[in-house]
Amino acid sequence: MIPIFDGHNDTLTKLYSLENGLDLFFKGSQKCDIDLPGSQKGNLLYGNFSIFVPPKMTSKERDPMYGMEFTHKGYRKRLANAIDPNYARKYTNSLIKFLNLLKVRAKGTIYTIRKYQDLIKGLKNQNLGVILHFEGAEVIKKDISNLEWYYQKNLRSLGLVWSRPNNFGTGVPFEFPNTPNIGPGLTDEGKNLIKECNSLGIMIDLAHINEKGFWDAENKSEHPLVVSHTGVHSICPSTRNLTDDQIDAIGDTNGIIGVMFEPSNIRPDGKLNKNTSIKTIVDHIDYIIQRIGIDHIGLGSDFDGAIMIDSLNHVSKLPILIKFLKKEGLTKNSIEKIAFRNWIRVLKETWYH
Repeated sequence: MIPIFDGHNDTLTKLYSLENGLDLFFKGSQKCDIDLPGSQKGNLLYGNFSIFVPPKMTSKERDPMYGMEFTHKGYRKRLANAIDPNYARKYTNSLIKFLNLLKVRAKGTIYTIRKYQDLIKGLKNQNLGVILHFEGAEVIKKDISNLEWYYQKNLRSLGLVWSRPNNFGTGVPFEFPNTPNIGPGLTDEGKNLIKECNSLGIMIDLAHINEKGFWDAENKSEHPLVVSHTGVHSICPSTRNLTDDQIDAIGDTNGIIGVMFEPSNIRPDGKLNKNTSIKTIVDHIDYIIQRIGIDHIGLGSDFDGAIMIDSLNHVSKLPILIKFLKKEGLTKNSIEKIAFRNWIRVLKETWYH
């Protein structure tokens, strides 16, 4: 089977929130989209495993539907409030310890990817490689003094924002239909954060960022542009998706776009309909291929971070997508680029060593 690299999932965060999360991961469970038996069946070899800091338990925003309004055209949700950086650090540090427990329990079947050579070894040992990713930079101090500390803790991929403001930039509110051109660009601290990530070799993820912030990052970063989980705005005009100009810029920097599996950000009507065909995902993949080429497209499921379409609601079902791409007439070489090779190339160009 063809190996698969998942550009974004929230499985670590989901497991951490569940009672007996470690047991569920190793035994398999319908409570999580990714577990170890399913990963082995689905041939998932790598993933950007996200730490997402949720609002505090006392916050109304803990309910993901809080502030959501459905309209006759689609939906809109107010931009989430910023969260306390001290709380974010405490939560993140606890989750890093949880990941270490997960690896100890795995007895070698799970390992942390720190450098490009780990990616190459992963193709041979067939174990599950975890890249530590932060979805939102709230945990990073405004003066960036703790960024290298987290790098030493194996941080290798950093999302500048989630769909809320922080010290470095502003995310987009969840809206359909609307443009991602909402809100201000990166702060001076955000531009400096990009510079320091470039220097250390931390991949910068531009998922959830607003359009002005995107262009600030494009202007500042020396690395390939990456958006780990998104869709095409011309197909599904949600604020989370990329305009044609953004897609072109990612291609121009030799970057990558991970296409997500969440229906309201891939369906042309923006509906949260789980009974959505895999063909809809393939339409986004094909659009990007036709616009900027096969070398700039990958997968970014958003497993355990959003509602998935029924036909791809578990990691064990990933081979179904691979079979669908074959039926669409893509060659084995092209499918391998989509499935894992493009992600490996971008990380090689980003990490330096």
